Amino acid sequence: MDIQQSLDILNSYNKNTLMETLQIEFIDVGADYITAKMPVNSRVHQPQGILHGGATAALAETVGSCASAFFLNDKNKIVKGIELSINHVKSKKEGNVFATAKAVHQGRTTHLWEVKIVDEQQNLISLCKITNIVLDKK
Repeated sequence: MDIQQSLDILNSYNKNTLMETLQIEFIDVGADYITAKMPVNSRVHQPQGILHGGATAALAETVGSCASAFFLNDKNKIVKGIELSINHVKSKKEGNVFATAKAVHQGRTTHLWEVKIVDEQQNLISLCKITNIVLDKK
């Protein structure tokens, strides 16, 4: 499967979801990572006019969970986030942020991903960790 086919599959998950509302778009996929972008504007601001931590959390969980499901590639399994932690290190007012999930551990029942969220100049905005559980589909 080529990169564009992979991105088409990943972006198809967004239809009629929070990801579509937040305008999250998957833009790159490699052997061990997935990257998505999200616009930063008044739709995702908190009252002080900067990127809301909840929007950042939604972006991180989206990328980390989709990475688990995509790389697992097993129609008989589902992936659920069971822990998410985020450190916000810089604010962002306008533009885009980019979230890249890289696997730390991909076991049979749990996956651990590090998600780095950066701006257009590669400044670190947030550093996230997401743990996913792999379950049998019912």
